[in-house]
Amino acid sequence: MPAALKFTGEDKDLTLDELAAFVDAARKAAVPGDNPIRAHVSTSGKIKAVEIALAQDDD
Repeated sequence: MPAALKFTGEDKDLTLDELAAFVDAARKAAVPGDNPIRAHVSTSGKIKAVEIALAQDDD
């Protein structure tokens, strides 16, 4: 996988504001809009971290 942009929740779980900042950073980095987002979730289903490849992700 090429270089990636990764955000984690400051207080363990990602908040809506943190997710919005992730999307904004990905847009500013010109990440292709069809790249899949990978998420790490807790056992309760809360998002702990999100990651997206900076270039075309063919995985």
